[in-house]
Amino acid sequence: MELQRCEEQGLQERKGQKRKLEEEIQEDRDATPLPTGDARRALLAEVTAQVKVLDCAFSWHESDRAAVKRATHVLAELAKNEEVVNVIVEGGAIPALVKHLQAPLSDEGDLSLKPFEHEVEKGSAFALGLLAVKPEHQQLIVDSGALSHLVNLLRRYKDSSTSRAVISVIRRAADAITNLAHENSSIKTRVRMEGGIPPLVELLEFTDTKVQRAAAGALRTLAFKNDENKNQIVECNALPTLISMLRSDDAAIHYEAVGVIGNLVHSSPNIKREVLAAGALQPVIGLLTSCCSESQREAALLLGQFAATDSDCKVHIVQRGAVRPLIEMLHSPDIQLKEMSAFALGRLAQDTHNQAGIAHMGGLVPLLKLLDSKNGSLQHNAAFALYGLADNEDNVSDFIRVGGVQRLQDGEFIVQATKDCVAKTLKRLEEKIHGRVLNHLLYLMRVAEKPVQRRVAFALAHLCSPDDQRTIFIDNNGLELLLGLLGSTNPKQQLDGAVALYKLANKAMTLSPMDAAPPSPTPQVYLGEQYVNNATLSDVTFLVEGRRFYAHRICLLASSDAFRAMFDGGYREKDARDIEIPNIRWEVFELMMRFIYTGSVDVSLDIAQDLLGAADQYLLEGLKRLCEYTIAQDVTLDNVSSMYELSEAFHAISLRHTCILFILEHFSQLSDRPGHSHLIQRIVPEIRNYFAKALTNPNPHNQRL
Repeated sequence: MELQRCEEQGLQERKGQKRKLEEEIQEDRDATPLPTGDARRALLAEVTAQVKVLDCAFSWHESDRAAVKRATHVLAELAKNEEVVNVIVEGGAIPALVKHLQAPLSDEGDLSLKPFEHEVEKGSAFALGLLAVKPEHQQLIVDSGALSHLVNLLRRYKDSSTSRAVISVIRRAADAITNLAHENSSIKTRVRMEGGIPPLVELLEFTDTKVQRAAAGALRTLAFKNDENKNQIVECNALPTLISMLRSDDAAIHYEAVGVIGNLVHSSPNIKREVLAAGALQPVIGLLTSCCSESQREAALLLGQFAATDSDCKVHIVQRGAVRPLIEMLHSPDIQLKEMSAFALGRLAQDTHNQAGIAHMGGLVPLLKLLDSKNGSLQHNAAFALYGLADNEDNVSDFIRVGGVQRLQDGEFIVQATKDCVAKTLKRLEEKIHGRVLNHLLYLMRVAEKPVQRRVAFALAHLCSPDDQRTIFIDNNGLELLLGLLGSTNPKQQLDGAVALYKLANKAMTLSPMDAAPPSPTPQVYLGEQYVNNATLSDVTFLVEGRRFYAHRICLLASSDAFRAMFDGGYREKDARDIEIPNIRWEVFELMMRFIYTGSVDVSLDIAQDLLGAADQYLLEGLKRLCEYTIAQDVTLDNVSSMYELSEAFHAISLRHTCILFILEHFSQLSDRPGHSHLIQRIVPEIRNYFAKALTNPNPHNQRL
């Protein structure tokens, strides 16, 4: 199944950001508690008094203008505390403030100096912008008619000199529009319908940089997830100015500009092509080295979106120098900066030549380190970038040499999409372990430093084809490298060795538990159930715990070398009529004899160990296998050590290898238990011997335990 567009998991939504309308507000001051009781009544009375002033004083008289200016200032100061905004709205401030977004009428031809011209409107716009910080108040303000007045304020520079007051009122109007439209699709549309976009685009070229920032901030908000607004912004010829702003030395300017462009191109392929055609690529790449981390982040995200345009664009981004700064950003302490850089590199890594370039410039190690992040989006973007790099066979050796396979195997991945991406990355690497890639890895196993040799052996245990196992692990010493890990004093290396050996065992199908009881190793004819402990034609009797057990020499002779030696050799039992069995319980002996006469018995767990001892004593391999099978089903963390000792005592090879596989599989759970180190030392030679035999067998898939 084709990989889903994993990179979208890490793409932060670009949002129009609410502007802090008063930069002098201390962001870290303690929030004023919500007023209650007398305090709330006093606050409401204060708001009501100021609203009354706004309602009554609407003229050019100096006293009215001064009173209204003070009222808007008082309301704005109160509105800086979001906890009291609801009280301000309850007091009727919104319609009163909206009323003063426009100047009072003046006599025709009156050219006299107007008191506090523009300042009352600025104060009203400022206060309304603060009230709009709460989403539930946005529509109230718009329904009161604020938008048309705010749009008119944006045009004031056309009718007046660019005084400080004019600059301030324009900036506050743009900021108010930003907050009103924030994450409100209907208001974004209303702004366009009220004609707000053309003046905002024009203000991008205003002489005052704060106005440029405010206009860009408003356009950024209006462009977010609103295709009609995007199209109108582009139609108003905003792109040339925005691209020029990208080159500004003012970090605040290029941050807002790259944000607008980012929202314009997001999910809009046609606009993306227009932006690239207008020359945005190089200045965006230039922002990767900006002193402003916000601009760097936005630029990286934008480059990731550009990279999705086509293969040529991916190549152009790399050719113009984007890779090195993107890789440097991976080392930043800023989580979002690393996230967007990994996102961009992931998109670029969908091109074969870029894959090699990113790895060559040092992108592998920092991306692998980001897999340890506790941030799901960052972790996913890094995983997707690595998925791209793994597609180029020139990167495979480097991937393995720096421990990439261990990190992919050991990672704790937060979201399912990341887990799927990592699994597909390992699959990509596995598909490339042949030919020149495998030859180079074998070369590293011979000549590289010991840590690299071990990493290669670990990776190949997970990734190699069964057909190459002998070449890798016998002919090129890979098995000894894995055993070296297992025997290390470093707990992590021990675990890596155990995991790799367990994987290798499963691939070779040699150290896997028996999944069915084995058949008798040598076909033979049995006397049958009716002759078990039957005196008819019996020619030998066994004395077990004082009881007689009738048997037939011909049946015993055919069953094992032990009985053949007993009856055909020089032992005293050869001619004896009664033979005493001193060390086996009756029920065990009876079950053993039943196997000899029938070729099969049901071995229960409570008798299996004693029966195993008897089967070993009398060289009954088929019965031993049945006993080993039963015992193997009961191997646990608590008894695996004793089960291994049992297998050694009775030469139970199948049980021994079942125990070894169990130890390797549950290595981390066993590592803290007493005697674990000694147990590992004991099994290492057995592991070596068994793999040496299994991997040199012409058909290891037929190797049975």
